[in-house]
Amino acid sequence: MSDLRALGARAEDRAADYLVGQGYTIVTRRHKTRRGEIDIVALDGDQLVFVEVKFRRAPGYRPEDSVGKGKMSALTEAAALYVLAMEIQPESYRFDLIAIDSAGLRHHVDLLKP
Repeated sequence: MSDLRALGARAEDRAADYLVGQGYTIVTRRHKTRRGEIDIVALDGDQLVFVEVKFRRAPGYRPEDSVGKGKMSALTEAAALYVLAMEIQPESYRFDLIAIDSAGLRHHVDLLKP
């Protein structure tokens, strides 16, 4: 495993540990679809949560800045494929971001909420 891939895996591990500590249930991790990978699928109570994890170690770069319209489009399409593949119809779902950098871990809830 490359150093970069190992760093990403550790960031996802940290994010999953954080979510569990907040009372979430991890459903699956690193789910691959033809539209990309969903880093973490979790339950927050009855709500299905698709979590994108972004890690940056270079100073001056915020992980949040790397989640634009294109990334959100791919994530929503990947989530639709996940729901279809799992043959589920969640009553409620949302998209969260966990950003990790030298300043710490930040959890952004419901990225699509205006």
